[in-house]
Amino acid sequence: MAAASIASGLGVETAATTRRQDKIDTLTAAGVDYVLVDDGESLATSVHTIWPEGPDYVLDLVGASTAVDSLDLARRGGTVCMAGTLSGWVIPDFEPIARIPSGTKLTAFHSDNLKGSAGTTVLQQVVHEVEAGVYRPNVDRVLGLDDIVAAHRYMEDNKATGKLVVLP
Repeated sequence: MAAASIASGLGVETAATTRRQDKIDTLTAAGVDYVLVDDGESLATSVHTIWPEGPDYVLDLVGASTAVDSLDLARRGGTVCMAGTLSGWVIPDFEPIARIPSGTKLTAFHSDNLKGSAGTTVLQQVVHEVEAGVYRPNVDRVLGLDDIVAAHRYMEDNKATGKLVVLP
């Protein structure tokens, strides 16, 4: 959601996936131009309807299990950024020279690069953009500390469509 809001704030045309129909409006509100519902089938047809040669950039927030599909989706010469580890980092039997399309870039992002003062400038820019209304933070609900158990159940049941904020 944050990546979608930032991309939208920069004027980037975006598509995002969800497994749940009830999250379409939330993604659209975050600035996503095309919401694709992942029903377990290949998303390539839907993506190529939007961008026939594939998108210029793919941000993969899942990890190893979707890396190869992401490489196949990106246009030749595009960039795939692996930023998620939901399915781990190890891609079994992955041979980069044979599997990464010629001219396509595969990169990774992890926030360890922005620890401490290294992230100050970037974080301050995000704060300014949120304050200016350019980026739209996605807060699902605000709860009191007494509701922490309910908040965890809500997240574990995959009901949240944004961040949960818990206040003392």
